[in-house]
Amino acid sequence: MKYLTFLLLKFLLLSNFVMAETMPTKSKILKEATYCVKDPQAQVCKELVSEIEKLQLFVFDQNRFKCQSSLLGLQSAIVEAYFLKNFSNERISFTIPYVIKNC
Repeated sequence: MKYLTFLLLKFLLLSNFVMAETMPTKSKILKEATYCVKDPQAQVCKELVSEIEKLQLFVFDQNRFKCQSSLLGLQSAIVEAYFLKNFSNERISFTIPYVIKNC
C-alpha cells in the first residue's frame, strides 16, 4: 500500500497536471473591449489580449471557426490600438458586432 501511494504521488507530481482555468465570458470580453475603445493604453487592454486568446483556443476546439475569426479580428485591433499611437480606435468598434453575431 505504501508503494502504491508513492507511485500515485509520483505520477501526480511529475505529469503535466493542469488545473482547471476559468474561461473568459463573451460579455466580459465585450465590456473590456468597449473600454479599450476609450483608452487603448490601459492595462485592461493588454490583459484582454490574453483573455481573447484563451477563448479563441476554446472555440477552435469546438470547430466554431466564425467565432474564432471574429475574436482574432478583435484581438488584432486591440493589439494595434495598444502599440500604435496613431491608430484609430474605430476598428475595435467595428469588430465588436462580429463577435456578438458569430459567438
